[in-house]
Amino acid sequence: MTGSTRSRNRWTLAIVSLALFMVVLDNLVVSIALPSIRRDLGASIQSLEWTVNAYVLSYAVLLLTGAALGDRFGRKRVFIAGLALFTLASAGAALAPTSGLLVAARAVQGAGAAAVTPLTLTLLAEAFPAERRGVALGVWSGISGAAVAMGPLVGGAVVQGISWHWIFWINVPIGVALLPVAAWRLSESHGPYGTLDLRGLTLASLGAFGVVFGLVRAQSLGWTSPTVVTAVGVGLALLALFVAWERRAAEPMLPMQFFARRAFAVTNFASLTMYFGMFGSIFFLSQFMQNVLHNSPLGAGLKILVWTGATMITAPLAGVFSQRVGSRPLMLAGLSLQAGALAWLASVASTGLAYSQMIVPFIMAGAGMALVFAPAAAAVLSAVRDDQAGQASGATNAIREVGGVLGVAVLASVFTSAGGYTSPQAFVDGLVPALWVGVAVLGAGALAVLVLPFRTLPQQAQQVAGAGVAQQADGASAWSGAPEPSAAGRAA
Repeated sequence: MTGSTRSRNRWTLAIVSLALFMVVLDNLVVSIALPSIRRDLGASIQSLEWTVNAYVLSYAVLLLTGAALGDRFGRKRVFIAGLALFTLASAGAALAPTSGLLVAARAVQGAGAAAVTPLTLTLLAEAFPAERRGVALGVWSGISGAAVAMGPLVGGAVVQGISWHWIFWINVPIGVALLPVAAWRLSESHGPYGTLDLRGLTLASLGAFGVVFGLVRAQSLGWTSPTVVTAVGVGLALLALFVAWERRAAEPMLPMQFFARRAFAVTNFASLTMYFGMFGSIFFLSQFMQNVLHNSPLGAGLKILVWTGATMITAPLAGVFSQRVGSRPLMLAGLSLQAGALAWLASVASTGLAYSQMIVPFIMAGAGMALVFAPAAAAVLSAVRDDQAGQASGATNAIREVGGVLGVAVLASVFTSAGGYTSPQAFVDGLVPALWVGVAVLGAGALAVLVLPFRTLPQQAQQVAGAGVAQQADGASAWSGAPEPSAAGRAA
């Protein structure tokens, strides 16, 4: 590898990791700021929900679109456009004088993030060969873990020390600094297809919107509401049409044969369960720290740092070890640790819970999350060709986000049916059964991981095995977990 190639790889890793850091940090700091936003803008509970959900909705719906646009018009170009949009929307959110304008700015932020997030992984996969990708994914995950670690702390410090507006202003100098560097240092690349699958794009976007909108509204309207049932039903019908179309499209935005590969299908199911269980639980545990244990925003951020700090420390190690031992053992350990941590917290939760009793399960949960992030990314990339990384990354991110939305919606229903916000004890009464549901879902994800291939084949073996698999990618050999051949492998 030449010196110029190594320099390009380092710049690519730094740019995409910092961009992901900004997107992840923004989503986490908002949760800490919600009480202050409510007081300052006179926002209703519904407005507060949409401050979070407007971002999640546009983000989840447009992830596949962001990946598809990058493949068609250039990943560098779309990445830079998404980064610019996210930066401008952050300034708009900071300046918003009403809750309605804040919600609108958050929706635009989500659209920008949907272009940035899948392309960080695609650009990284394009820059690093498979034999060096594990270390790069470890660094990428570690910086993402740093954002997770710093999110509650930064949010608490900024809200308590300055004002909630500055949780959005933080993004602006980072974005402004990254944009010219990205234009200078990133290399342009495109996906495998020359045209944009407009029909697939429309069906996927509208279908995802219906499902995610229904899940979001279920928190306040109830699961049997006509609005929720109609939105989810229409969304599922459109997604079914999307699948039918993609199976026969000449240049599909999401090749359905991806899901015939065991590594891809099982990893995405495991990622969905992790986002369901963990992020649904975090939604309530961060409120538990303030509403029941009476911590200040900064105090809650400092105490949650034990959880998020464990993620930051463990993520780079997980990336390195996934290259050596494969994804299955690390993902199994990670999901099991998370399930055990939530079970521990559900067993001890009370209005008088001492923080010392939360430290060990917090560390378990944080380390468990890190043991899934990088190995899951590696497993997904190993299941597709390098030129398909954008499509695979967009699908994976969309599935994970739907898992997070579903987790918050389902656990919120469990929470409100058993407890509520009327008193600290009522909050605990709702929290405990919600945590146990999270434990069950994480346990299901851990069981699913058992059917993953034990470890990813080395790159040369992938190329040899790929030659025999290429003609039957939709059949039993593809389900066995063998990845498609790389471009070099096909040429050989």
